[in-house]
Amino acid sequence: MISLKQLRYALAVEKTLHFKKAAELCNVSQSALSTAINELEKQLNLQIFERNNKQVLVTNLGKQILDKARFINLEVDELLQFAHVNNAPLSAPLTIGVIPTIGPYLLPKVLPEVRRQYPELPLKIVEEQSHVLVEKVRNGELDVAILALPYNIDGLLSFEFWQEDFYWVSHRDQYNASLQEISSKDLEIDKLLLLKDGHCLKDHALAACQLQPKNQHTDFDSTSLYTLIQMVAGKLGTTLVPKMALDQLVSSQSELQAVHLNEPGPHRSIALVLRPNYVRVNDITLLQKLFNQELKKHDR
Repeated sequence: MISLKQLRYALAVEKTLHFKKAAELCNVSQSALSTAINELEKQLNLQIFERNNKQVLVTNLGKQILDKARFINLEVDELLQFAHVNNAPLSAPLTIGVIPTIGPYLLPKVLPEVRRQYPELPLKIVEEQSHVLVEKVRNGELDVAILALPYNIDGLLSFEFWQEDFYWVSHRDQYNASLQEISSKDLEIDKLLLLKDGHCLKDHALAACQLQPKNQHTDFDSTSLYTLIQMVAGKLGTTLVPKMALDQLVSSQSELQAVHLNEPGPHRSIALVLRPNYVRVNDITLLQKLFNQELKKHDR
């Protein structure tokens, strides 16, 4: 009889392409994992993995088996989640993914109230880029992800809880300190510092300014808004920052100024993203409402 344990071990090997790392991921010995995989292949009468001392590869038939195993694993997880539906709200374990351009600025504002209202909630936070989080939600590694929209989330549901605009941040010594608004046509594009490709914040900033990536010429790639702000403080350029991040990034630095980007908005929306068949939707709607309430308090 094929067991769920065997399937999960096989999925771990697929993820790591390494038997020792897969065993560590599953908190079992390498020999126990290898024995389970060998028994699974014997029961199926086919080879899922090609392995030698140097590498592990997934066979063509193995890919088909693992796709089915992933579906089975997800269905079982959903079944276990269903068992918690009638429990107290936000009492079952919850794994939330969040992108780096939201996490440091949103979580300190909302998590204290989550903890106050739901002190027994087992909560795990995972920080990754949008494309990684979307895939983790789809395959069941995450219950929900916090993303900035618009973003391609085909097949998933979104529960929006906030909208915001971008602010242009510059050094007071270099630009008019009395500015209240600025339009994209007034930006010096060659001095605009943005995050490196792959970060949706860059795409949203360019879209808000109605610019193409090729229009932004500054030869500097960063994965951190904090780094961009330090570059601006050093008079090396300007940048665009979402309103949510202004308090932490700009307010404490008197030499910087933040000016609203006067372009049609909102420039981005923040949402909770989950699978359509996720059974604890009521928990997510509670978070949606709570997040919105706490952000409104901080926005006053």
